[in-house]
Amino acid sequence: MFNFFSSKKEPFQVRKEYNIPAKVQLSIQITPDGWFLVTSPELPGLITQARNAKELLEMVNDAILTYFDVPKKEADEVFNLVNIDGYGIISRKDEKILVAN
Repeated sequence: MFNFFSSKKEPFQVRKEYNIPAKVQLSIQITPDGWFLVTSPELPGLITQARNAKELLEMVNDAILTYFDVPKKEADEVFNLVNIDGYGIISRKDEKILVAN
């Protein structure tokens, strides 16, 4: 309900205010049961997991925002795409998740 009364900050504003790098290197592995497991060599302790591409983008954003102590009321997203080397790009456009090879 709070989101209805206040607007979220733009991702570039959040990155600047909380000193979040413009790019974050991620290590993405697929577990034997099909989950994506995400860590970052640049951000020790960052770890998240997702069941599919849409959830991957959401969970990566949540993990990075949590890592940098960004309050939930300020942002839901800091990156609108994840580039998976050798596999393609997962991005958000007009509230749709696009997976491109």
